[in-house]
Amino acid sequence: MAHDGVVEAIQTLSNQGTSGDAVETLIKTVEDYPFYKSVGFGGLPNAEGILEMDAAYMEGDTFQIGAVAGITDVKNPISVARKLSQDKFNSFRVGDGASKYAMLEGFERKNMLTKRAHRIWEKRLKEIHENNLNPYDGHDTVGAITLDKQGSMTAGTSSSGLFMKKPGRVGDSPLSGSGFYVDSEIGGAAATGLGEDLMKGCLSYEIVRLMGEGLTPQQACDQAVYSFHDKLTKRYGKCGAFSLVAMNNQGQWGVATNVEFTFSVGNHLETPQIFIANMGDNHTTNIQPITQEWLDAYEKRIKAPID
Repeated sequence: MAHDGVVEAIQTLSNQGTSGDAVETLIKTVEDYPFYKSVGFGGLPNAEGILEMDAAYMEGDTFQIGAVAGITDVKNPISVARKLSQDKFNSFRVGDGASKYAMLEGFERKNMLTKRAHRIWEKRLKEIHENNLNPYDGHDTVGAITLDKQGSMTAGTSSSGLFMKKPGRVGDSPLSGSGFYVDSEIGGAAATGLGEDLMKGCLSYEIVRLMGEGLTPQQACDQAVYSFHDKLTKRYGKCGAFSLVAMNNQGQWGVATNVEFTFSVGNHLETPQIFIANMGDNHTTNIQPITQEWLDAYEKRIKAPID
């Protein structure tokens, strides 16, 4: 989902853009693409058919954070979050307050609910009613960490949240320490998955903390994610899907996940590449490049006609 954005972000960095510019560019690319059902334009709505979006932005040099939750009819929530990070007070806005702020600050207004997404919502509503199904089907976030030539790091997230969520529901994506965290002297992390379970562990902060103690990004991801997966399963009785990506201030990266998870990585020396990760044995992660066959099937699936 983030691959085209990663390509754009690397171009931004190569043109002397900051890590903040790169994160915003990357996430806006995802927000603008109508076939991603869990972020921005084309995202799936809540139980009442309203598309509520969450986003966050954090600078690793200063720890400035801006975030929005439940924002509606705004083209790029990540840009609103970045603007809010400049404010000492009121830097996290929700619901009508977030939407009004965006309007007053001149951000582009747009009906973000596409006909395709509305049709998916109608179909799901019918299936729930006729078959007494669990309404919750699908949750995903674009999360990104960037590092620029000056050594500055930035993290960002954007999501339309859990499909068919109750109005006003907010997941982990805009919450510091859960959905994201970054410290330019150490590194950053970002999460995707079931927010209600991710926020129980504050895993993004924990990964950065572990990197600060000397662990590599991969070691930090494996230790934080799988230890918490086991703990939550034991004490809560179950554990939802979650996946985390991380990068340190040297550009080394890591990933851990308890479901099949794809992600994209690139820099000025290596062409951006998409990988697929799965939980391995003994708190490890299996990571392999995707195949063209996998990518073709993915493209076909997300663009398939809705009956």
